Amino acid sequence: MQPDVTDLDHLSQVISHALAPSFLLGAVAGFVSILIRRMNGIIDRVRALNLIADDDAARARLKADLPRLKRRARLLNTAVRFALTSGISTTLLVVLAFGSALVGLRHEPVAGVLFMLALGMRGAALLALAREVWIGLNAFDHHA
Repeated sequence: MQPDVTDLDHLSQVISHALAPSFLLGAVAGFVSILIRRMNGIIDRVRALNLIADDDAARARLKADLPRLKRRARLLNTAVRFALTSGISTTLLVVLAFGSALVGLRHEPVAGVLFMLALGMRGAALLALAREVWIGLNAFDHHA
């Protein structure tokens, strides 16, 4: 049985429509990895500061940095949530594209909304990261 050329053309078109969201999905995965790595560094720093004894006069002053570190961790957590929402929206977009092609429905209107949502969430994640970076450097970061 010979495949229908129009079906192959339609499938080719769906694949080309899913290409950009697939690249976005890969970028989101890499971005989430970076965010989690940064958050782990902050959590390790918080744990190290919590191990400083209160009677250790030379290093006890470093504990004053705990509120700033907790704020940074919250910002990174927010960024991770936005990035994951972006990834979920992008995944839904790709599934929608192939699912609608399978049943012969148009997917462009909903796909446009999902793509805008994915990009909006990615932008929000970048803004949260920018806020975290803004408060990230401090004299406390250069002491053990």
